[in-house]
Amino acid sequence: MKLRDIAPILTSEKIDETIEFYTKVLGFECDAHDNEYGWASVSRDNVTIMFGVPNAHIPFDKPQFTGSLYMYTDDVDSEWENINKNVSVCYPLETFDYGMREFGFYDNNGYLLKYGQAAK
Repeated sequence: MKLRDIAPILTSEKIDETIEFYTKVLGFECDAHDNEYGWASVSRDNVTIMFGVPNAHIPFDKPQFTGSLYMYTDDVDSEWENINKNVSVCYPLETFDYGMREFGFYDNNGYLLKYGQAAK
């Protein structure tokens, strides 16, 4: 038995704005959107991210995810050029000693996303 994929579900009070950010700024496609359930799913290539409105059973003031979503790409330089002026940058494109070339930015909810590839 093996795990096949991972599709995180991030909480957002702004589902429509989030779909717009991921599709227009990051080039994702909206695969599903249900206003009644307050849920949406976006994908690009092999990456799927879902969003849901806050659960009534869990207190929610703002996004509380303390980590980041790291997405591997085959052309991090192009990704940087395409989106850096349209996002809130956490750290700019850089090659790190641990062998990765990457950058970090925040989505419209404040979640930290990172794009990276092995340094050449």
